[in-house]
Amino acid sequence: MTEQAAPTTMHIGELADRTGLSNRTIRHYDEVGLLHPSGRTEGGFRLYTDTDLARLLIIRRMKPLGFTLEQMAELLAVVDALEAADNDDDDDDRARLRGQLDEYIRDTEERRAKLEQHLGMADEFLGILRDR
Repeated sequence: MTEQAAPTTMHIGELADRTGLSNRTIRHYDEVGLLHPSGRTEGGFRLYTDTDLARLLIIRRMKPLGFTLEQMAELLAVVDALEAADNDDDDDDRARLRGQLDEYIRDTEERRAKLEQHLGMADEFLGILRDR
């Protein structure tokens, strides 16, 4: 039997540095249930793992696309359930979860297309202003 090394951990400050988010924002995501620290020090300081970092990066990418906190929580639940379903033999459950993920993919594609359209309008507007 091989021993698994304990996951490396980081304090909230390092997590904030690695994601570009503030400590306050990370604490808020903890308060609303999107991201919980994987552990705490004896002194009560939050400890995060690379898995927590990956989860936070998903949240960070959803925010500017206009997803609500509820939608973020739902997607994270789907992602977590899909990872757990990889160890199950329940093909129906996996297909249902995959369908939910596909809905988020379609929604994200639509949001991206709208942003691309807005970017085009911004470029056009900049051109008008620069021509003045």
